[in-house]
Amino acid sequence: MTTTDLKVGCQTFTWEMLGDDFRGGPDDLLEAIAGAGYAGIEITDTMIGHYAGKPGEFGRSLSDHGLELVSFAMGSKSGFTEADEVENDLEAVKRWLDFAGRFPGALVSMGSATVMSDGPREDKFRVAAEVYNRAGALGRTAGVQVAVHPSSHHDTLLFDRGDYDTLFALLDPVLVGWVPDTGHILRGHADILDTLRTHKERIRYLHLKDVDATGTWAMLGKGACDTGAVIEIVRSAPHFNGWLVLEEESAEAAADPTAAVTTNRETMRRYGA
Repeated sequence: MTTTDLKVGCQTFTWEMLGDDFRGGPDDLLEAIAGAGYAGIEITDTMIGHYAGKPGEFGRSLSDHGLELVSFAMGSKSGFTEADEVENDLEAVKRWLDFAGRFPGALVSMGSATVMSDGPREDKFRVAAEVYNRAGALGRTAGVQVAVHPSSHHDTLLFDRGDYDTLFALLDPVLVGWVPDTGHILRGHADILDTLRTHKERIRYLHLKDVDATGTWAMLGKGACDTGAVIEIVRSAPHFNGWLVLEEESAEAAADPTAAVTTNRETMRRYGA
């Protein structure tokens, strides 16, 4: 069995979750993440700020900070489950595929399917699968991989193991990858290692974060996640690109995001990353 060399990136949601309390911009994020010792960044459509539509300028700033773009993460007010918004969602996908396509190896990560209106759950899964599969086909044409990032947030369609299995059965594994998130999996179901093994061939990269036994966000290494076991499984996944993306949502991060992600970067050195 071969394993992939590890690289450590940082997700910008740690700052995004502060809402109006964060008054900085994307350059402040790059400064903090590079200063903490990360090699890459996953930035969101909310936090890209004045670099939206300016991939060349963003690329120069990344280079100045010694960072790579791991992935561009996007969401939708439709939750990717509203049939009358499918075409609008795909237009947004096209824009961000064009942006990410300027960065070799970068992916587009699509947020968790979310229930935004009444209706049968099976219909929501059907619409979400259509959006993800069509986005994956657009990504193949653009030369950019597309992956899904399930979440445990309010009204997510992808909370427990059955939800994961249902969606994955509808997705083309060649066109659409998976970004497993350790914290979100643990909040929905305890069988995280079996989940990773069962769907290992879909894994493109990994989101690492931690929760305690009650599902409350915890600093990495302070909760229920068996980080070493997770890395061992993911590292041998056939399509894993080597990126471990740390995303911190704990109370410590809310108090001081830069300090929290700096601590997490040091924590990862215990795992050889």
